[in-house]
Amino acid sequence: MLTTLGAWSPRFGTVRLAGGLRLHYAEHGEPRGEPLLFLHGWPDSWFSFSRVLPLLPPRYRALAPDQRGFGDSERPPAPYAIDDLAADAAELLDALAIERATVVGHSFGSFVARRLAEVYPQRASRLVLIDSGFSPTNDVLREVQASLATLQDPVSLEFARQFQASTVYAPVPPEFFEGILAESVKLPAPLWRAALSGLLAFDDLGDLRRIVAPTLILWGDRDALFPRDDQDSLAAAIPGARLRVYPETGHCPNWEVPAQVAADLDAFIRET
Repeated sequence: MLTTLGAWSPRFGTVRLAGGLRLHYAEHGEPRGEPLLFLHGWPDSWFSFSRVLPLLPPRYRALAPDQRGFGDSERPPAPYAIDDLAADAAELLDALAIERATVVGHSFGSFVARRLAEVYPQRASRLVLIDSGFSPTNDVLREVQASLATLQDPVSLEFARQFQASTVYAPVPPEFFEGILAESVKLPAPLWRAALSGLLAFDDLGDLRRIVAPTLILWGDRDALFPRDDQDSLAAAIPGARLRVYPETGHCPNWEVPAQVAADLDAFIRET
């Protein structure tokens, strides 16, 4: 899979959280640099950000973990509530002796990122939400959940391809997309269901106003999962949040327009 990264090679590590859970992570940039924490979507892994990380200025310390159950991290049978994954992210920062980080979340990971900012506000110096939703519950994701009812192991590449292709609008390099598929099928079928159920059960609409970190919302205007109305509602609910729209881009700007995402992250950090 790493052959898809070309000349760029991240550093990899593992940590044991306080409860014993083992998390795998990728790291790029200056080890003493300003920390950025990247939280991937469903059913992805750190690799979801592999087109963005090498484009960031080296002064940052970019960390992209595989969240519990995903990628090369440990796969407990439960729990997979968003609150549990947010607690994992806070414990990861503890394990790496990082007090605060700019927290970047894509899709599923954006709900984890904003929960981290709500419950552990001292840990998030900034918040960046990439193609998030106002609420995770909508007709599209209910249909996706229904499609998982008969999913069995081993999860086929074709099933992963059908879902992942539905999220992309702008073309991505074929070798990168094949890497995304290889990472997706690492997630066993029961955890495809458990993680998505954890997302659909999440409701933080009453807590969005608690977010005090400067917040940037990035959204592709061809997103098939979360519409523009969701972005406007998020921007109105999170104090001081700003919205940046990418034209002709789907649900995955970090895959589709990584140079723009990296530039907007850098500009946002410098401005705040």
